[in-house]
Amino acid sequence: MHERPLQGRGGRVRRTKEFGRKKGCLRCGRKRGIVRRYGLHLCRQCFREIAYELGFRKYS
Repeated sequence: MHERPLQGRGGRVRRTKEFGRKKGCLRCGRKRGIVRRYGLHLCRQCFREIAYELGFRKYS
């Protein structure tokens, strides 16, 4: 038998939804505690290590 892709209304091909954590930290690969703001995609530990080099400053 031939497998056909799932089709919704209007003949459009439906894709199954993917859930869960997809990408990890770009630096170490960790999947938890990801800082995605400004497109960083770093875990919080890596972000703390290189935040000063990226231009973030601590004021208090």
